[in-house]
Amino acid sequence: MPKKKTGARKKAEKQRVRQKEIRSAHMDRPIAERSCNFLMECDQCKTAQKNRAFCYLCGAVQRVPICAQCGKSKCLMKSGDCVIKHPGTHTTGMAMVGAICDFCEAWICHSRKCLQTHACECPLQDAVCIECKRGVWDHGGRIFKCSFCLNHLCEDDQFEHQASCQTLEAETYKCVSCNRNGQYSCLRCKICFCDDHVKRKGFKYVRGQSIPCPKCNHETIETRDLSMSIRKYKFGRQNDDIDYNGGESYEQGTGAYGYNYNIEDFEDDEEESEDDSEEEDEQSDEKNHKEDEVSEEASKILGEKLKINDK
Repeated sequence: MPKKKTGARKKAEKQRVRQKEIRSAHMDRPIAERSCNFLMECDQCKTAQKNRAFCYLCGAVQRVPICAQCGKSKCLMKSGDCVIKHPGTHTTGMAMVGAICDFCEAWICHSRKCLQTHACECPLQDAVCIECKRGVWDHGGRIFKCSFCLNHLCEDDQFEHQASCQTLEAETYKCVSCNRNGQYSCLRCKICFCDDHVKRKGFKYVRGQSIPCPKCNHETIETRDLSMSIRKYKFGRQNDDIDYNGGESYEQGTGAYGYNYNIEDFEDDEEESEDDSEEEDEQSDEKNHKEDEVSEEASKILGEKLKINDK
């Protein structure tokens, strides 16, 4: 018979599990809530930007630095892992700073743990915007992640990208390997898979977890749970809501450049063209009449000269 667990042992095991969950939750925090991606306002130019050591626009140093790892702006005198000891005093400002991160461009406090672990755990190591291809050092805004494809986005392109992210790079919803309807979609590759081709041979799948994409290993989502759209091409008459074989008119058509027109526009265009043609005809008639007059005058002058020579 195994020994019965005591209350102290059960409590210690629960505490161990809880601490493990807390450590894992620290790594699973959203990138917008990380201290290296906090919103900062410059003291001189009053520009809102990402937490960084120097202002992106004017280059001013922060008056109250915030650690990119632990998020503190004040080091207490009783903290034991400080590289620079300061017994009996609390340190703030540049006295608390220990280094600058090469990835997120933010201050790191002089705590030994932050200095040793932040460079390896910095969430902005490969934070390059998927749309504009800019890194942290190339713009002053914050970094976000798309909620669908989980790619990095800058502050300028986050809304525009997420509005058009659920679009397949195909003209149908069919599987890329066969002609069946794709029931699973990869939002990073923008392709669909059926039940047979979404799974790979020799790969062990965990029950209850989403199936990874066989191409990029990103998690796939069922197409019915998404508002996926397909890529469409419209050329010439396909852009217009016009039935050239039936009795539909030009009313409320849409042009190739998004211009809405109706029958009144066509009537105005026809009237303008008729007016232009009438004006051109009048101008040509006047020109011909003037030419005739000039030719008649020239013939009269020549006749008079010939009469004088005969005399």
